[in-house]
Amino acid sequence: MTTSGQGKGKALGEKKIVIGAILDSFAKLNPRTMVKSPVMFVVEVGAVLTTLQLVRDTWRHTGAFGFGLQITLWLWFTVLFANFAEAMAEGRGKAQAETLRKARAETQAHRLRTDGSTETVPSSKLRSGDVVVVSAGEFIPGDGEVIEGVASVDESAITGESAPVIRESGGDRSAVTGGTRVLSDEIKVRITSNPGDTFLDRMIKLVEGASRQKTPNEIALNILLAGLTIIFLLAVITLQPFAIYSGAPQSVFVLVSLLVCLIPTTIGGLLSAIGIAGMDRMIQRNVIALSGRAVEASGDVDVLLLDKTGTITLGNRQATTFLPCPNVAEANLANAAQLASLADETPEGRSIVVLAKEKYGLRGREFGNRNPTFIPFSAQTRMSGVDFDGLQIRKGAPEAIAKYIAERGNQVPNETQQCVSDISNGGGTPLLVAENGRVLGVIALTDIVKGGMRERFDHLRAMGIRTMMITGDNPLTAAAIARQAGVDDFLAEARPEDKMALIRREQARGKLVAMTGDGTNDAPALAQADVGVAMNTGTQAAKEAGNMVDLDSNPTKLIEIVEIGKQLLITRGALTTFSVANDVAKYFAIIPAMFAGAFPQLSVLNVMRLATPQSAILSAVVFNALIIIALIPLALRGVKYRPAGAAALLRRNLLMYGLGGVVAPFIGIKLIDLLISYFHFA
Repeated sequence: MTTSGQGKGKALGEKKIVIGAILDSFAKLNPRTMVKSPVMFVVEVGAVLTTLQLVRDTWRHTGAFGFGLQITLWLWFTVLFANFAEAMAEGRGKAQAETLRKARAETQAHRLRTDGSTETVPSSKLRSGDVVVVSAGEFIPGDGEVIEGVASVDESAITGESAPVIRESGGDRSAVTGGTRVLSDEIKVRITSNPGDTFLDRMIKLVEGASRQKTPNEIALNILLAGLTIIFLLAVITLQPFAIYSGAPQSVFVLVSLLVCLIPTTIGGLLSAIGIAGMDRMIQRNVIALSGRAVEASGDVDVLLLDKTGTITLGNRQATTFLPCPNVAEANLANAAQLASLADETPEGRSIVVLAKEKYGLRGREFGNRNPTFIPFSAQTRMSGVDFDGLQIRKGAPEAIAKYIAERGNQVPNETQQCVSDISNGGGTPLLVAENGRVLGVIALTDIVKGGMRERFDHLRAMGIRTMMITGDNPLTAAAIARQAGVDDFLAEARPEDKMALIRREQARGKLVAMTGDGTNDAPALAQADVGVAMNTGTQAAKEAGNMVDLDSNPTKLIEIVEIGKQLLITRGALTTFSVANDVAKYFAIIPAMFAGAFPQLSVLNVMRLATPQSAILSAVVFNALIIIALIPLALRGVKYRPAGAAALLRRNLLMYGLGGVVAPFIGIKLIDLLISYFHFA
């Protein structure tokens, strides 16, 4: 029942988009709009000329009215069909924008005053820097950062996913979006945007296409199409004096028909729709591309940088084993490890506390009046610990602990060093535990590579993309995970500046680089990368630095993004090949028809054996218009991408769309000619 309702809703939505696209097709006839597409602007000018000629002939009772009327109508249909293709692509974006606009409804906000009390104000009155309190059941009034508390938030209005997410202060999951709803608890949010400039506002503008700019490749292709149009325009203009000299002057209807059929109207009419549809396919996968350039760049990516944790592996590393040094009981190691991890708020630290509790029942530590001094984990020291009753317990990275005990005149036993190497070589992460400057043993943390990752990376390799894993792990651990996952290379012990240096190094070699990130420390690298995908769960800094935002916050979405980008480029290339190729058949249809009377020898070029010159010209014009409408679904859906090298893709394009572009018009024009002759339309 639900599925049926959804199908009905989708059908109604599509019907609404089609009706809107039909109306927009006429609105786009405005010359100021049409001039943005040089090819279709020439077709519109041609339609205006034939219309004026038709009115003139009718007034003077000269010329073949039926033939002129049909040519004129089909020229206008050609322009309208091209406008319809663009309007259909834009209509999908507008439908998505309408859904988002519903989430931007005016809400009441509880703004904090300087004295600690709250006042209720409309969300439109909030400014960047204001602090609001949002409780369970209330909508978050604007984009911001959680500065206090933790809450479950429903983001389905933005992402379309019904599963709630956790938002909390002090981490990479502190960013919240206006229009989402708090489901539980209470949070304080510092507003980071002003009205009209929220993330939701920017999304609405983007999906409506208002901010869409043409990409460099699209501009280059437009220049090529304009150049071809000018060449054929000059050729047709100079053809008339030759025709007059030969005793076979041509009417405006014939000359305009020839021009329209020879210039690349097919790709000219579909080019804009292809670009808009590429962004729309991103939106359908809950990825907001902040520019068409980003979508296009993703299709040319050479290097893909992927964070290890949460992308290649399932998530946070978990403590799995305690391995004590000789003459140290495992229970004593577990006890010290748990004590050293009490101040470690990282997922790894919490997993050590849990493992010690599960294996040895260690729980509920009471220090009473023993005045412990906790040393929290930090990225600088890479250690955590506790001091009390004359004990100094530390737990951390092997290098950090080795340095710590060396300062106290001790060193890591050989057996323990071998244990550290074995864990690292096996793809695990070792941590050392020391008490009063003496190593007690090793904790093994394990990463689990996600299922199917090796196949995904093989898929990317077939696409010609080199994959690199980025991790803060030591080189041995990173190498083991890289082998297990099947990535091409890795960067270990990575800091923000290391990521930047890596991206710049690859770009200096002429490579296009894509990466994903969610933290503030990822922002510089996201800004530097050619395709920077920020997670919606990430910080505001990360989202502003990237040129795409993944609303599902799924780091592996990069792989889909690259495929969509390649699909966009391949679709454009395929339809360009088809458009240029099908001009060949239209040439064989029109040129013999124009001059066969004056030069009977040209009749040998009438390979399709078209009935009459008028029928031949009209058939070519009709086919030229209908092929645009026939290719709209392909332009919107995109050519299916299969991993292959550039040579293989070129070969497939030439065979399928090049050869198809030559053959299809011969068949189509002949069938239309038969119908025209049968019904005596010409």
